[in-house]
Amino acid sequence: METRCGCLVRVEEESQVGDARRQFQRLAHGLGFDETDAGRVALVTTEMAGNLVKHTAGGGRLLAQPRIQGGVLGIEILALDRGAGIANVGQALRDGFTTAGSPGTGLGAISRLADRFDIHSLPGTGTAILARLWPRGAEPAPVPLEVAAVHLSKPRETVCGDSWAFLPRGAGGVILVADGLGHGPGAAEASMEAVRIFRARPDDPPVRMVESIHAALRSTRGAAIAVALLDAERGEIRYCGVGNIAGSVAGGEREHSMVSHNGTAGHHVGRVQEFTYAWPAGGLLVMHSDGLQARWSLARYPGLAGRDPALVAGVLFRDFCRETDDATVVVVRRTP
Repeated sequence: METRCGCLVRVEEESQVGDARRQFQRLAHGLGFDETDAGRVALVTTEMAGNLVKHTAGGGRLLAQPRIQGGVLGIEILALDRGAGIANVGQALRDGFTTAGSPGTGLGAISRLADRFDIHSLPGTGTAILARLWPRGAEPAPVPLEVAAVHLSKPRETVCGDSWAFLPRGAGGVILVADGLGHGPGAAEASMEAVRIFRARPDDPPVRMVESIHAALRSTRGAAIAVALLDAERGEIRYCGVGNIAGSVAGGEREHSMVSHNGTAGHHVGRVQEFTYAWPAGGLLVMHSDGLQARWSLARYPGLAGRDPALVAGVLFRDFCRETDDATVVVVRRTP
């Protein structure tokens, strides 16, 4: 599993609602959605964008990206704002409730149209809304791990220098996050080569995986990389990183940062070492490139750790994205 780069649209005024709808509908068609299912995507986008214009001073951003699960290709849409927040989410979801003089059907309509709907809002902090849609009759079966990501190129770049991938393994899986040096095509070449080696060696332990990627990247500009082996049954994560990919176990009583050694895969790597971390029930694994600042804490967002991992990734991107680099944040939860 991995995602192609997402489509990010800023929505600040009414004229931008139609542009967001057209872009996301084209993305849905490109993913194989028929006219009816692409129409659902268009309706959800219109409602989300309209809410940003009506209820948030300064608007917000909409992000659409492919979602692959169990071999099924769908689309997920995130609406992200830093507005006043929603004081009572349950009340706001009821049709007829409005604070902007509109019919008050926006959130209720989104929740009915989407196959997966989730929301997190804090007064004074902002709101994040998730709508995930699958083609009719193709919703995938539940999976042992919930894996979600936000994956975006630097503004005005046509390719993303970050890459990530997930491979299921036993009662868990293994994840790679790679950040090619710099940005643009050269960075993308390095990070995509890391993914190619990762996919070619699905049974390797993290240390051997990192060593193999390091050897393969010698002809590229190099990359920061990290590999995490997830064991849901034992409740542990084996982690190996080189460079500035950040990894954390978050969402529980304590948050633990993971250790990566200095260096650049493909060029200079001083030491390759694996560390093992406890992964408590309800805990999240968060991995991200340096397109996000590393000073976040989920403790600042009551209730967020229990929401869909895509919402967690979206909120971290919203509040900690540097906007001067490619950005990738991957969030994983053990499903009950």
